[in-house]
Amino acid sequence: MFNISPELLPYFKGYCSSSEVILLFVYVKCRFFLSYRDLEEMMRMRGARVDHSTLQRWVIKFVPLIDKAVRKRKRPVGSSWRMDETYVKLNGKWIYLYRAVDR
Repeated sequence: MFNISPELLPYFKGYCSSSEVILLFVYVKCRFFLSYRDLEEMMRMRGARVDHSTLQRWVIKFVPLIDKAVRKRKRPVGSSWRMDETYVKLNGKWIYLYRAVDR
């Protein structure tokens, strides 16, 4: 499901769970507002018994590594930004609307 870059593979050595399972639950924790105990219950439904503190250690260890790998592939943002502001009538009141626009 997840493509793991070769430079991240050594970090998964020594874990009982596969790297795909670890990355799946780190992704779910970062993407959705779930507690570690909710994730523990989801793991149990998938047939794996992993404690919530283990899930927390996975997140603490692998989120910085994933962040570093993703930032390498991130496209640079344009150098030209424009700020736009206008008035909009909302519920009978005039308010400011601000927008930031790049190329």
